[in-house]
Amino acid sequence: MENKKELTSGQHEELMKALKDRFEKNINRHKDIEWANVQTKLEAHPEKLWSLSEMEKTGGEPDVVGLDKNSGEYIFYDCSPESPKGRRSICYDREALESRKEYKPENNALDMAANMGIELLTEEQYRELQKLGNFDMKTSSWVKTPSEIRKLGGAIFCDRRYDHVFVYHNGAESYYGVRGFRGELKV
Repeated sequence: MENKKELTSGQHEELMKALKDRFEKNINRHKDIEWANVQTKLEAHPEKLWSLSEMEKTGGEPDVVGLDKNSGEYIFYDCSPESPKGRRSICYDREALESRKEYKPENNALDMAANMGIELLTEEQYRELQKLGNFDMKTSSWVKTPSEIRKLGGAIFCDRRYDHVFVYHNGAESYYGVRGFRGELKV
C-alpha cells in the first residue's frame, strides 16, 4: 500500500529545485546557512518534504528563515508576497466552521495546517517574517490565537500596511477572499 504522504521521484526533484532556487535568490533570509546542509537535512526527513510540497502547492513559497540553535532544525516559513492563494477564504478553526449556520467556507486554517503537517505562525513569528521583507501588503493572514481570545469567540490576524505590521481581531467564524494563513515547518 502506497503512503500518500510521500513524493514521487519527479515531485521530489521538482520540489528540491524550487527550494534551492528560492534559497539562492533570497540569501538575506538565511545569511549564515548553507544549502548543502539544508538539503542533507531534507533528504533525511521525507515526511517533511511532503509538508513542504503541500506548502508549495497551495502557494506558500516556503523558504528557510533560520536555524533553531537548540534542536538543530531549519525553520521554514511561507514567504509568498501575499497570503497563500490556495489557503484563503477560510475561517479560523473547526469550531468556528461548525458554528456557521449558512455560507460556510470550505475549510479552516487550523485543520488545513494540521493536514499539511505545519503550524500557523504566531504573532511574534509573523513580525519576524516581516523583518525579512514586505509581506501581506494586499492580503492578511490568520495567526495562532491565544486561548483566552479564542474562548471568547475571537481570533487574530495580521497584515502589513503603511510600512507597519498590524494585528487585528475578528470573529473566528469570519472569512474573506483575501485572508489565509502562513505556516511554519521545522526540519
